[in-house]
Amino acid sequence: MTPQKTLIIIPTFNEKENIGLLIPEIDKAVPGVHILVVDDSSPDGTSAFIKEIAQKRNGLFVLDRLKKEGLGKAYVAGFRWALDRDYEFIFEMDADFSHDPKYLPDFLKAIEENDLVIGSRYKSGVNVINWPMSRLLLSYFASYFVRIFIGIPVRDCTAGYKCFRRRVLEKINLAKIDSSGYSFQIEINYHAWKKKFRISEIPIVFTDRQRGSSKMSTKIIQEAVLLVWKLRLLSIFDRNV
Repeated sequence: MTPQKTLIIIPTFNEKENIGLLIPEIDKAVPGVHILVVDDSSPDGTSAFIKEIAQKRNGLFVLDRLKKEGLGKAYVAGFRWALDRDYEFIFEMDADFSHDPKYLPDFLKAIEENDLVIGSRYKSGVNVINWPMSRLLLSYFASYFVRIFIGIPVRDCTAGYKCFRRRVLEKINLAKIDSSGYSFQIEINYHAWKKKFRISEIPIVFTDRQRGSSKMSTKIIQEAVLLVWKLRLLSIFDRNV
């Protein structure tokens, strides 16, 4: 497995401070891996900052988007960029250090026998640091509800630290992915599961961001609730998705 066949997609909006610290840590964990930063026109100059770093760091790219449309839209844009190129393993990763780069080798080992590997906060107990209890309970029971209500065999359905084999993203109709917020993670898991790809979870410790602000909102939660009902109906009628 060569690093040049692996791409880490990192969506950003006002993450200049974090991304400059994150890239060296990624390089320590998986030297030579390629990184795509998908920036939604950050007012803090994230894009220009990354382009400066890219002049000295090979395999670092920026995909500029004209406006902020949410996490899901940013990832879909990144997936399409990756599929236009020769990448075999494609990661999702947050910019704020909640996803520790030290787990990247564990993903690459697990993906050898799987099609989608998810970094799970709930595979071995509850491994979340510095979240308020209200958000932890929301996340934990949301994943539990999705697992029971829809049937997806994943303990952490809203996890955003993932590694896909190329063929998974090739088979999913990205044009039909509607979610823009964190419910995107549920939707992409659902489509991978329905297409019978091998899904595995590895345990990680999730630490809440120390710099910047969370993008969570009431609108994002409402979108997730509506999506779960939509996927439930699709699952019952077993439509071609």
